Amino acid sequence: MARRHRMIKASPAAVWAVLADGSKYADWVVGTESSEPVRGQWPEVGASLRYEVQLGPVHLTNETVVRYREEGSLLELEAKAGPLGTARISLQLRPWGDDCLVTVDEHPLNGAAGALHNFGLEAVIQLRHRAMLARLAHVCEDEQAHPKNAEDAARYRASGARHA
Repeated sequence: MARRHRMIKASPAAVWAVLADGSKYADWVVGTESSEPVRGQWPEVGASLRYEVQLGPVHLTNETVVRYREEGSLLELEAKAGPLGTARISLQLRPWGDDCLVTVDEHPLNGAAGALHNFGLEAVIQLRHRAMLARLAHVCEDEQAHPKNAEDAARYRASGARHA
């Protein structure tokens, strides 16, 4: 089970706002080129996004479904990757002073990734998580420092978020 954490210099509310915006999925998920809603209202349980992954000249279309959530603190996803199988991805947010400690926990559920799950695959997932959390931090910290619109600015002020 690959587990990694990162301190993000943004409030948990600011981090949740990014996770709850399905249009930003490709901004922080490593390997994802684009995303679009398939059904439901992201991040409600059962809602899903279709996303495209590019591996060199190959383009794959996959889907991620929200399986569980606790508003503002926990988002659990099932990523479907065709013959590679599915994976459970849990993102937990905890306040840490003015910042947010984000923990990602991922493990294969079935398919080839589940059958071949070993130390080597764990190492690859750890590298992916490191990059993913760095991208998430960049998006959250940038949005908190430079809100794109008045609604975002009001939300960040109401959350007690710091501005850079």
